[in-house]
Amino acid sequence: MATTSSPHEKAASLPPLTPGPHRMRLGLISVVACFGGLLFGYDTGVINGALRPMSEELGLTPFTEGVVTSSLVFAAAIGALSGGRLSDAWGRRKTILLLAVLFFIGTAIVVFTPSYEILVVGRICLGLAVGGASAVVPVFLAELAPYEIRGSIAGRNEVAIVIGQLSAFVINAIIGNVFSESPSVWRVMFAVSALPAVALFIGMLRMPESPRWLVEKGRHQEALEVLKSVRSEDRAIAELGEVEHVTEEERAAQQIGLRAILSNKHLVRIMLVGIGLGVAQQLTGINSIMYYGQIVLIESGFSANAALVANIAPGVIAVVGGFIALYLMDRLDRRKTFMIGLTLTTICHLLIGFSSMVMEEGNPLRPYVILALVVAFVGSMQTFLNVAVWVYLSEVFPLHMRGFGIGVSIFMLWVANGFLSLYFPSLVAAVGITGTFFLFAAVGVLALLFVATQVPETRGRTLEALEEDVSTGAIYTVKAKASR
Repeated sequence: MATTSSPHEKAASLPPLTPGPHRMRLGLISVVACFGGLLFGYDTGVINGALRPMSEELGLTPFTEGVVTSSLVFAAAIGALSGGRLSDAWGRRKTILLLAVLFFIGTAIVVFTPSYEILVVGRICLGLAVGGASAVVPVFLAELAPYEIRGSIAGRNEVAIVIGQLSAFVINAIIGNVFSESPSVWRVMFAVSALPAVALFIGMLRMPESPRWLVEKGRHQEALEVLKSVRSEDRAIAELGEVEHVTEEERAAQQIGLRAILSNKHLVRIMLVGIGLGVAQQLTGINSIMYYGQIVLIESGFSANAALVANIAPGVIAVVGGFIALYLMDRLDRRKTFMIGLTLTTICHLLIGFSSMVMEEGNPLRPYVILALVVAFVGSMQTFLNVAVWVYLSEVFPLHMRGFGIGVSIFMLWVANGFLSLYFPSLVAAVGITGTFFLFAAVGVLALLFVATQVPETRGRTLEALEEDVSTGAIYTVKAKASR
């Protein structure tokens, strides 16, 4: 009687990765696609230094400041959900091209805005682009990458995000201090992001479509040509056969569409895992530092201009941590990475809370101690959590629901981000740095429990092997055996 090889056996029998022009081609594709992450980072980070001069010129109140900041974040939630669905129907590459256009249009509206209302429209446009990029770019990279190095390839997008944020902090500090007398200095800060938007659009015109998406749409020959451009020929043929096999099984079992997802308890469970990870990542408070770092540092004792410069330090450590994370992604299990990261960030939260409580305002050491702890928090977050979460979300969902799954997960991630960015200034005003970071620590403990009990492992396996185990629930059995 004939037997069908499992995805695990097929992964083991795949020809090994080999050096050559195809590896350079894969590297080029990842660099171009990561301009989406760069724009994501710059457009979320630039508000950190632009908000004060923007408020002065446009006469914003504390409430409208919160609206301007959070409008991008809430729009990003919609962008993630719609971008994921659009990429499933229209293609990853075409969707990224559309996002590049949205980035450029949103930037133009913000730069030339005459009023607060038009400014919010521009921020919403940018938010749709940011959210779409957060959902589509990681999937595009994960579907192009060989499983052996999928973590480091897909993780490059998160490194691009923090490079974008660091670029925003540095540019803000330079422009803000050199042209501090100009009321429109914030417009120049925003205008810089038009350049990578143009680079993303032009670059993606020459990039291929995801081979896995092409197979799902029945375009097998095109998929093979794409795989041959980023693999050796024998590896490309073998991978195509594996993807075709899993796609045919899905269709035979009618595992396509929203109804198929909701009728499978294992798919619903993995959706809840994705949502939980995204929300947990945001409730560490990482983007409170990225958006309101200047406010936190002023609250700790720095002057406004000194805080603008000191704010570069968390941006630098985020980039350093991102490169360390890329090194670790294909060497350390995802679950272990999450556990280490949440433990370290929770410790940092407690230390920030205790320091701000013990060291009274006016103590000359207070701002520097809190800055050092904030840097440690951001470094821990970036090294062990941020990159790992984005990679995990890009790989854990089956092909037929990948765009939808990551879209819903990142939608909830952005919603949590939005509420935190909207209310963070009020939270600091109400309970101070001490209470705010103690609250983050409590959430960190809950997140640790969630990861320990609910999150299965994904490292070192093909997307097709993961797909079968997620759909049948076997992925949780594997986790249970591994933990014994």
